[in-house]
Amino acid sequence: MDALHVVKSIYSMPHMFVGGKPSERAGSSRLAAARLGAGYTPRMELSSSEFLQGERIPVVHSADGAAVSPPLRWSSTPAATRSLVLICEDPDAPLLLPFVHWLLYDLPPELQGVPAALHGGAPDELCGGHVGRNSFLKEGWAGCAPPKGDDAHHYHFQLFALDRVLAIEPGAGRSRILEGTGAHVLGYGELVGTYQR
Repeated sequence: MDALHVVKSIYSMPHMFVGGKPSERAGSSRLAAARLGAGYTPRMELSSSEFLQGERIPVVHSADGAAVSPPLRWSSTPAATRSLVLICEDPDAPLLLPFVHWLLYDLPPELQGVPAALHGGAPDELCGGHVGRNSFLKEGWAGCAPPKGDDAHHYHFQLFALDRVLAIEPGAGRSRILEGTGAHVLGYGELVGTYQR
């Protein structure tokens, strides 16, 4: 990570609490998909019944509403898939790295989506897999909450099909998941929603 970005990010961090438009943001080049080079893998279809690609995410999924996770559906999972990873990140956050809103991993390959209102350990009960830590260091979905007065933030729901099961204990963070994912991505899908206060 370049030193200039680190310094600018430190000065921009107060915007998370006081609002306004920061001078530095994490940036889309630091998203999980960019780090894994997933743009070169076969595409998977990822969608939500709550919003279309590039559209505003409903308030119910934000910190201004009930902060429940949005329902997602996917298809075109590669035949050799052994597990799925889902990460939602906000690269517009005034931080060093994108803000992680949601992290699910070791989802079974036959799964074709997740329902709304997924919290805590629910994936184990509803669809298998594990819940990772978001940027608040808590398990589950962190509702959209961009700084007041800022431009609309973009929430990247990134789905990765892997040729392996990560077999990492529940509650792992982004770095640990990406280390295990490495060169094991067989397919990738992305859905981007926006939210502004």
